[in-house]
Amino acid sequence: MIFVMAGGGTGGHVIPAIAVARELVRAGHEAQFIGTERGVESRLVPAAGFPLKRIQVGGLKNLGILTKLVSLWRLFVETAEQWKDFGSSPPAAVFSMGGYVAGPPVLAALARGVPVVVMEPNAIPGATNKWISPWVRRALINFEETRRFFPEGRTELTGLPVRQEFFAVPRKQPAAEFTVLITGGSQGSRTLNEAARASWPLFSQSGRSFRFIHQTGTAMQAELAKEFAATGLRGEIVPFIADMPAAFAQADLVVCRSGAGAVSELAAAAKPSILIPFPFAADDHQTKNAEVLERAGAAIRSSDKEWTGTKFFEVVSTLQAEPARLQAMGEAAKTLARPDSAKRAAQILIDSGTNGPKQ
Repeated sequence: MIFVMAGGGTGGHVIPAIAVARELVRAGHEAQFIGTERGVESRLVPAAGFPLKRIQVGGLKNLGILTKLVSLWRLFVETAEQWKDFGSSPPAAVFSMGGYVAGPPVLAALARGVPVVVMEPNAIPGATNKWISPWVRRALINFEETRRFFPEGRTELTGLPVRQEFFAVPRKQPAAEFTVLITGGSQGSRTLNEAARASWPLFSQSGRSFRFIHQTGTAMQAELAKEFAATGLRGEIVPFIADMPAAFAQADLVVCRSGAGAVSELAAAAKPSILIPFPFAADDHQTKNAEVLERAGAAIRSSDKEWTGTKFFEVVSTLQAEPARLQAMGEAAKTLARPDSAKRAAQILIDSGTNGPKQ
């Protein structure tokens, strides 16, 4: 059977879909991706060995009226093209990670009666998954709280696919040197970068042993690395961390944003964390994601506005002095992990494709 994987723009949409596609191939099936030229899928999907059909489509939120009209026209054109393609060569099912890229293939699939399985990685679904929720065959969710957005009986708590290397991260034993990993994602975060910079004098004057691994993104890396070197603190200030599971293995504590991918990796690696949600995320979904870990006792949540150098120093110092609390936070994070997410998602897709169009 041939399956279409829809969703792109960010690694959070593409990487889980690739993981599911690999499980489909292991089961003897084929997977084809639909995405855009400007999204990360244009690089990641071919590198993973899967075909990518490129479409021209844009988002609809927070745009001027003219740009929105152009986006609506492109949505209509690409949906019509997908409808024609699915008529001559229908896939067994369409797998959607959401986002505007998923719009045309999902709408075309629904019009053709092709089963649609969605994976919603955030506590609050994105616009595309909200719109199509009444018609999906199955909704695979990452948080229990998300069930209420989909028809009763059609959801399954599979979790978000995470690389197996995160599940293999060994438990970090307490040591004299306390290591903090800071990451605002591959592009970095100005809030996290500035707070870290403001905290360095406080950590330096504390008389305690700290080490920092800080992924800054490219924009601020050079100036931060130069200033950090003058503090006398131990650590690494780098633009990008290629082997994030290895960085997790070194960390006693992780300070990061709370996108779906990040919180799923924290759960897989059983890492205690401080989460600072990105305040401009769609529907404030990062705050909702962080609240799930906070309620479980796995993380401390702070806001973007209040995350200053002083706050950074105070919270990290407090946790460093409470190793038993850190261990409990890590164990709480582990309870949220779903190690077989990709395999289960692939099986649900296969079952949906085998059962054919919903009558």
